Amino acid sequence: MSGLSRRPKPIVPAVPPADLTLVFDGGSLGNPGQGYGSFIYRGVIQTASPVRLEYPGQTTNNEAEYLSMLHGLRAILRDLERDTHDPSNLSINVLSDSKLVVEQVSGRWKVRHAPLRPFQTEARDLLSRFAAWQLHWQPRVESVKLLGH
Repeated sequence: MSGLSRRPKPIVPAVPPADLTLVFDGGSLGNPGQGYGSFIYRGVIQTASPVRLEYPGQTTNNEAEYLSMLHGLRAILRDLERDTHDPSNLSINVLSDSKLVVEQVSGRWKVRHAPLRPFQTEARDLLSRFAAWQLHWQPRVESVKLLGH
């Protein structure tokens, strides 16, 4: 092999099977700036294609990440109710390229930025409606494959 070194691929832990999987991404044009996001979910219910979102006013990247996850979780719970599925009998995996959101919602990192605390609280409240839940970090390229951006 020549003197060129190959960048190692990020190590992504295997995600255990679940009844539902939510993948989300969010960001802002500027930080803060115009916020946007998207999500998709698959499993016992699913979206036909990614759902695109825009947030009014000035939004930070981290706020947009949280908002996208919250919109996805609310949509899942609404669709489960519509189809008479009880979330307390189902498991969910949530996948994101936001290490901050994954670690804060999982409880491994503290929420130091006060405006994010209500988002973390609501996310944990929504997730607590499921029998089991796990958040997993994944490389952005994996999210982009599913969300198409």
